[in-house]
Amino acid sequence: MTNRRGLLIILSSPSGAGKSTLSKRLRAWDTTIRFSVSATTRQPRAGEVDGTDYHFMSEEAFKRDVAADNMLEHAHVFGNFYGSPRKPVETAIEAGCDVLFDIDWQGAQQIRNSSLAPNTLSIFLLPPSIRELHRRLVGRGQDAPEVIARRMQKSWDEISHWGSYDYVLINDDLDRTAADLKGIVTATRLRRTQQPMLVDHVRRLQTEFEEMQE
Repeated sequence: MTNRRGLLIILSSPSGAGKSTLSKRLRAWDTTIRFSVSATTRQPRAGEVDGTDYHFMSEEAFKRDVAADNMLEHAHVFGNFYGSPRKPVETAIEAGCDVLFDIDWQGAQQIRNSSLAPNTLSIFLLPPSIRELHRRLVGRGQDAPEVIARRMQKSWDEISHWGSYDYVLINDDLDRTAADLKGIVTATRLRRTQQPMLVDHVRRLQTEFEEMQE
């Protein structure tokens, strides 16, 4: 038995709130944290590697896995299915490894309703302001104004679910937010339910105490 159980670390945010940057910082801080590789029914894009970027599957195989409860969470997005395979996560958790999920509030809700809920840590990132969020999206220079408008609406829909997360961080200072994120993970790793060896330790303490009373 490992010294602790791993965590399912869910990091969610509206587009432009810094989730990708903070995910990279978290994994650079602790290189043992694994990133959950999603399964998808969409076709691979140029340069994407099966098993590294996504697990590419047929729609038929994906639906079979969903029916067999082999997906922790899944969704249908823009004509394709996406989901998080259960088995790799369960294996990592039992081995004491943390798994990082970059998913939206719907996926987070499905995981919190799963059998792995006790090992889940959910964190939501808020932007400092809506104007700043809009500035960041425009600053990318990747999208037309109508696309940005749709992203802003989707971002607000995402923000409206902030109250369902364990922790909420306002990302107004990247370094401070990264430090807070690391602190949350460190503390949650010490949660009683994440330390299965505590039961045996307390039993040894009890045995030692009883021996001293004889």
